[in-house]
Amino acid sequence: MASKPDWYERDSRFIAAHQQPACLIDLCLSRGIDSHRLLRGTGLFHADILAGNTLISPEQFLLLIDNAQRLLGADDSSFLFGQRLLPGHHGAASQALALAGNLQQALELLGELRALLAPLLSPRLLLDEHYAYVYWLDSCGAGVQQRFLLEASITAVVALARQLCGERLPWQFHFTHAQPRYVEQYWVHLGEDLHFNSPYNLLRLPRHYLTRALPQAALTTALVACQQAREQLLANGPRASLLDCLQRWLLRHVREAPSLERAAAAFAMSPATFKRKLHKHATSYQQQHDQVRLQVALYLYQVKGYSNDQVASHLHFHDATNFRRSFKRWTGVPPSALRRWLTGEV
Repeated sequence: MASKPDWYERDSRFIAAHQQPACLIDLCLSRGIDSHRLLRGTGLFHADILAGNTLISPEQFLLLIDNAQRLLGADDSSFLFGQRLLPGHHGAASQALALAGNLQQALELLGELRALLAPLLSPRLLLDEHYAYVYWLDSCGAGVQQRFLLEASITAVVALARQLCGERLPWQFHFTHAQPRYVEQYWVHLGEDLHFNSPYNLLRLPRHYLTRALPQAALTTALVACQQAREQLLANGPRASLLDCLQRWLLRHVREAPSLERAAAAFAMSPATFKRKLHKHATSYQQQHDQVRLQVALYLYQVKGYSNDQVASHLHFHDATNFRRSFKRWTGVPPSALRRWLTGEV
């Protein structure tokens, strides 16, 4: 790794306060919440937002979300916030999203430009022969705000797709948490094909919807906007979080079951420093390693059609029994339940 970090961390200031944070602030102000109470503890004043050049850290953004959720005290807050996020008001990045040629291009852009468009939860797109899957990875240690962010992020993608395609698409939704008491908000803002207590948080959509030409597509303008957004990312600094970079490194080495010490060396840190940084992001090396192995298992089962023994071997488990035990620890269900969850049979 380079001596200068190639990633942003929980306390790195790179999020434009007048963009996504302002969307949440405006939602709160529209419901009569005092700006001083809303911004308490964040180190921000409303005038800082209005200046249009204030950058805040993920930590500050998460504090803002915590304050907003508590002060709003409403079950629909995350969904209404999500509806405001995409394509958003991020200049070239938002323009590129709005003018994408098809939904697949838009979703791929969302992942590529995540530091601008999704700095706290990073979206990932996975394709198999028949379906597209969108899932999210925690980029900065969302902690107790992860549910709020997940609801907002999923709502944002569903709303973006509906705006681009001009219709409501037949998404299927999977959530690892139990059905909440406010499930009617899911029905209203997302749809009724909901599956709780699932192994993954993800959306599923028949793949053919991704390649349909979009009515507002403007290829030349979108290409220029993409290039401008990429230049903005380069100018702003790192384009991915420390956790994003670790997950990418683990994916490259997943078949080797790398140790924490080896990972720390790859990131030019001592094991103790590496542990401290991960702890700052509300995670551990073991949690990140398990999460990546779970992603790979999903890919091997769903896309490659591997058996339990083949997945266990690929992930460097000594035998299928140990793998099944680990898989159940990761997800709460055995591998045999995976296909049933993904196809909506349960």
